[in-house]
Amino acid sequence: MVYRLHFTLEDLARTRVAQPPPLMELSAAVRNLQTRSQPLRFGAWKRAALTRLGPKARMVLDLIPSGGWAPTFLTSAGIGDPQELLEQVRATPRAQVRKDLAHVAEWQPLPPWANHLADDSDLLQQLCDSLNHVYEVLLSPHWAHITGEAAADRGKRMRQVLAGGMDHLLASLHPGRIRWNPPVLEMAMASGFDGDLHLDGRGLMLVPSVFGAEAPAIDIDAEPQPVLRYAISHDQPSGPRSLFVIPAHSPPPGARSPLALLLGQTRAAVLHTIAEHPACSTKELAALVGIAPPSASEHATTLRAAQLIRTDRHRNTALHSPTTLGITLLNTPPSTAQF
Repeated sequence: MVYRLHFTLEDLARTRVAQPPPLMELSAAVRNLQTRSQPLRFGAWKRAALTRLGPKARMVLDLIPSGGWAPTFLTSAGIGDPQELLEQVRATPRAQVRKDLAHVAEWQPLPPWANHLADDSDLLQQLCDSLNHVYEVLLSPHWAHITGEAAADRGKRMRQVLAGGMDHLLASLHPGRIRWNPPVLEMAMASGFDGDLHLDGRGLMLVPSVFGAEAPAIDIDAEPQPVLRYAISHDQPSGPRSLFVIPAHSPPPGARSPLALLLGQTRAAVLHTIAEHPACSTKELAALVGIAPPSASEHATTLRAAQLIRTDRHRNTALHSPTTLGITLLNTPPSTAQF
């Protein structure tokens, strides 16, 4: 049982890889929170989130369950500033709220209070307050990390296009769940949903997701084009990484901290360049900074030891991307930075 997306040449030309839409990634995080999947990667994040969520979070958890459907106005594929998108939810027309809830009700029961949502403005505002609270706990503290991981994945996809065209990209999205059988993209959905969608020249927006389940998810009603969300791969040789947890490594007495080495101008430029060009190779890094490749490799090694960047391998190429700590350091105002 698969869901099939039918492409034309025009669809292939308009297919793109985008940064995660905030509300869509938030819905993925809400669903993830309510499962026991990937404990090594998400366990610490879940424990921290569950201690911080208040009773008001229940409204969002009721409308975005671990599986099944959720109202589109809460999970839209809109791109932009998260706070601005949250405010747009507050301004959702009642007719849209009613339509989205009716669609969900066709597939699963709604919580009793949701039946009054479209006609009770105070209740809708309570739901929006709940959504804002959930965002502040689940996503806001980690948004830089999420966008950094997504940017690194986008860099990987661009390399796939350069190496083998769109055929290579579509065939590599998720070999276990997604199969490219030109001109049809076949997806094994977690729900077992079976159907066909003809893109009709609109193309497809591919969205890498940190919190996305192993199975792909698709929003066929998204504008201006359908959205396919796929989970970012974390099959590194070192094993799964724990999400949002930066291990503490105390240097031996008298040893100089790797972070102190960042005071050098060239190394700071290397970190800044990696943040601006995630998933860049050592050769590209050297060219961008204007240094020799061996020097770029040496600086990258030190930054990696300080946990400011991570290095993944694609075939024989080392690809460097910033970590949350590296991004935080770059965003720290000079007056408060301490080394």
